[in-house]
Amino acid sequence: MMSASEISNIMPGAQYMASSENAGVAKDSEKGDMFPDNFPDNSSVITSSTTSLDLVALKKLTAKIDRRIIPLVSILYLCSFLDRVNIGNAKVAGIEKDLNITPSQYNWALSIFFIGYVLFEVPSNICLKLVGPRIWISLVMLAWGGIMMAMAAVKNASGLLVARFFLGVAESGLFPGIVYLFSMWYTRNEQALRNGIFFSTATMAGAFGGVLAYGIAQMEGIRGLHGWQWIFLLEGLPTILLTTVVFIFLPDFPETARFLTKDEKELLLKRLRIDAGPATQTHFSWRQCRMVFKDWKVYMHMMIYILSTTPLYAFALFLPSIVVGFNLDALTTQIMTVPAYLIACVCTILWAFSSDRSKERGLHVALPGALSCLGYILLIATRHSSTTARYICLTITTVGNFCIVAPMVSWFTSNIGGHTKRGVATAAIISFGNIGGGIGGQVYRADDAPNGYVRGHAICAACSGCLVIFALITKTLLIRENARRDRLTAEEFAREAEGEDLCDMHPGWRYWT
Repeated sequence: MMSASEISNIMPGAQYMASSENAGVAKDSEKGDMFPDNFPDNSSVITSSTTSLDLVALKKLTAKIDRRIIPLVSILYLCSFLDRVNIGNAKVAGIEKDLNITPSQYNWALSIFFIGYVLFEVPSNICLKLVGPRIWISLVMLAWGGIMMAMAAVKNASGLLVARFFLGVAESGLFPGIVYLFSMWYTRNEQALRNGIFFSTATMAGAFGGVLAYGIAQMEGIRGLHGWQWIFLLEGLPTILLTTVVFIFLPDFPETARFLTKDEKELLLKRLRIDAGPATQTHFSWRQCRMVFKDWKVYMHMMIYILSTTPLYAFALFLPSIVVGFNLDALTTQIMTVPAYLIACVCTILWAFSSDRSKERGLHVALPGALSCLGYILLIATRHSSTTARYICLTITTVGNFCIVAPMVSWFTSNIGGHTKRGVATAAIISFGNIGGGIGGQVYRADDAPNGYVRGHAICAACSGCLVIFALITKTLLIRENARRDRLTAEEFAREAEGEDLCDMHPGWRYWT
């Protein structure tokens, strides 16, 4: 059986609902009543016997869910990230020369992906909520895998631009969809680690994508195709093949999970409802959709996200080109991207684990941002130094860029209540943030290469520095709002608790800081 403190550790929403600091909350230690007298009607679905939850059963259930979801979505994101950044490897393999693409056209081929990505993320998450993750993500995979393979047939810059745009449209359904899916299956203090494991596959794509692309590029001339054409064909094929696996094994939502027993499903739903506190709305609601765009937190997280994605994608898309500046041969250039990404992969998972373990988000976003900023400054300062010194600085920058992501996405999913509001807000934040990917495609310019990309590094350093400021401001404001709610009188609590679909605006909700 679980003690109250153990429940608090696993489901932090319970401690907010049970806190005697919240005015209007009735706590009866014998009855286990942990809900305000004036809670919305939907809170009645939560049983009061929270102390009857079995810790051993919860651990087994979480492990079962992990085995079902984490490996599958991680492989999907590996394919996704590999497909979106392999154009950098195609550049090394000669796509610019073969298609007579100018440096400016190449930069736009990078950026136009994110235009399609940004425009369709919110509609995609609404479709995911209505249709279900299993069907929607399967359709998304078929689309982006097919477009990726079709890119082998492009004949000029215009064709490449069109293909990249629609690749962005297709891939827009995956990342925000998976982040939203995690928020439906895991409690708030479990999400960062899962997001870290999931996102760490992006570093694996960076680590082995270069070597894989180099090996594929050696197929130059086979069946009359260029090496970069084989890269697009062979790296798009796994996505198509995985579609059937996803359609069969990816679960939708806990309420309809076929791989869980009835008792497991009930335990999971009880646990998630306790964690949600007063924000237990699971129905689709247009009011919740509108609430997203009236919430100041959404806009703060948008700024944090765009300030992280600009340097992240600029770095990921141009890392092979940056390493080329080390005056190494093509194979060594591709191989040299591997160690930095592997170190970043390990650090991303450990940092995400730290964020969940400490139940902290703001500093776990700000500190990697500061590390990233330092890395870019060092890259500028050491541009005439030895290859070893420059590579160490490059590794520092890579670690900083990637460690931000898991705590960052877990921060806003942890702080937005209500299924519909969370789904739309997640897509809106990620959608706006991925404008940074479009900007990132323009950061490193060919005319800056002889100077060690000083201008590009300076822009990325500025973005990382501003990210730190926004993260600390957001953390401070959330701390103040939690303190304000703690001070509410019974009358003030009752007044703020009036109405429907309050989600995280309910005075009983507490924000992660």
